[in-house]
Order: sequence, then structure tokens, then C-alpha cells
Amino acid sequence: MPLGTLERSAPPFFKQGPSALSRLAVFSALALFLMVADARFQITGPFRQAVATVLYPVQWLMLQPVEFASHGRSYFQSLQTAQEDLDAARKKITVMGQRANQADQLTMENQRLRKLLELRDRLQTPAQAAEVIYDTADPYTRRVVLDRGQLGGVELGAPVMDEAGVLGQVTRVFPLVSEVTLLVDRDQAIPVLNIRTGVRGVAYGDPVAGHGGGMELRFMPANADIREDDLLTTSGVDGLYAPGLPVARVVRVERRADSAFARIYCAPLAQVQGARHVVVLKPLADNELPRPDAAPAAPANKRGGRK
Repeated sequence: MPLGTLERSAPPFFKQGPSALSRLAVFSALALFLMVADARFQITGPFRQAVATVLYPVQWLMLQPVEFASHGRSYFQSLQTAQEDLDAARKKITVMGQRANQADQLTMENQRLRKLLELRDRLQTPAQAAEVIYDTADPYTRRVVLDRGQLGGVELGAPVMDEAGVLGQVTRVFPLVSEVTLLVDRDQAIPVLNIRTGVRGVAYGDPVAGHGGGMELRFMPANADIREDDLLTTSGVDGLYAPGLPVARVVRVERRADSAFARIYCAPLAQVQGARHVVVLKPLADNELPRPDAAPAAPANKRGGRK
């Protein structure tokens, strides 16, 4: 190459060597030889093990994102499944709780109905069953409405009882429903008899619940023989309530020196809060009871005359 020219060709020394076709043939033959030798004599086994050992950390590192994505998907699927199972379990527990409450309520109603049936069988006064529909909307009175009225045979002034005792008195009667004034109403009064002493009195409704339960036995002398837990029943002197019906129990007796009368507070035995099934009695005045002053007619003799 002459000096001062722009030619940059390689020296002849680097242009010498085998051609590309020759190198392809040699390498192909070598590869075929190695394949046959490895298949027959397993000469590349240690080499492969060494390469696999060297490449294992690289493979493990490359597989971590894939395994992380797989584990993450499995974790979120498990979390969603667990949340669904938890929601289903909560719904099942709620349904079971509602059924348990309904079963308890049905059991309680069944017991009350059995007691009402037993009470109706024990009463000598004609009675019929009724159900409380709702409480009246007047906040100053204590009244409930029954599902029976004039067409059902309910009469004005009829006593109303539940399985424990006297609940109230029918004060209004309509064709299909009737209204009952409870014993705890301030305008309601009932003649009572103390079972222990035989003393009669009149119990009035007490609207102030903090005084002892909803009733007050008034106009009793301060030195009257009355104690807590005395049982009060109907006396029957009013001609309305049959005698012996349980009414209330004395819960507190207050005797003050500045008053001639004792303050006697009573708790009604009937369920004045939340009563549902009741029996309606016929008023005592309407019952066909034998009159003691009625004498039988004198029998006539065979001849038609009297003795």
C-alpha cells in the first residue's frame, strides 16, 4: 500500500484461513460427534451438571416474579373465598338466631295459651278467648283493643283476664272490636279482698310506675293488718267481677304519722305490658245464678187445693 493514499485494506496475513463453509462443516461434524459420544458414553454429564449448578441461581432468580405472582393470586383468591365463607356464616348465624327467637316466642305463647285454657276450664263464669290487636294511641290512658266485639258476644263492662290474673275491663264495645281499660289506668278501680286477712278494699290504677307497679290500695287505715306480698283477689261485691279472681300482690306499705291512711302500693299479676292472648268473661250480673230469696212454688194437692 503506497504511502499517502486513503486505502485501508487488511494485510494479507489476516485474510488467510478456512472459509465459512469449511468452518460450518467442521463445527457440524464436531456437534454430531459430541451428540453421539454423549449418547453412547455420557461424556457431557459432568459438564451439564456443572453448567446447571452455575445457572441454578439465575434460574431461581428469574422464576421468583412468576412464583410471586402465582402466590399473590392464590392468596387473594383464598382471601376472597374466606370472606365469602365468613359472610355466609354470619347470615346463617343471623337466620338461626331469628329462628331461635321465634321458637322461644312460640314456646312462650304456647305456655300462655295452655294456661289460658286451664284457666277457662277452672272458671265457673262463661268465657271466650280473644287477642290483643294493639294499644290505643292515647298517651294519657292505658287501654288495649281486642279482636272481638258485639258480633263476637263481648258485653260492656266484661272482665278481661290473662293466664295470671285480671287484666282490665271492657269499657267500649264496637261491632268487630272492643276496648279494654287496664287496671293500671288512673280512672280504673276494682274491689279486692286480702286473702290472708279477709279485709276488703278498693284498688285504683296508679299511673306513676315508680310507686310500686301500677296499682294502689286506698283508704286503708294506717293500723290495718296488711303486709308485703299479700295476695289480693276480687271480692265480688260489685256484682261485676266473680269473686276469687287474682288481681295483684302488695309490694310496699307506707305508714306515716301525719296521715290516717296507709299508702299501699300493689303490682298487678296480669301482664299489663305486652299482653296478647286473653279471655273475656261475662259480667257477673248477666250470669244466671240462683237467687237465694226465690222460693219454689208450693205443690198442689191431687184435688187442686193447697195444704
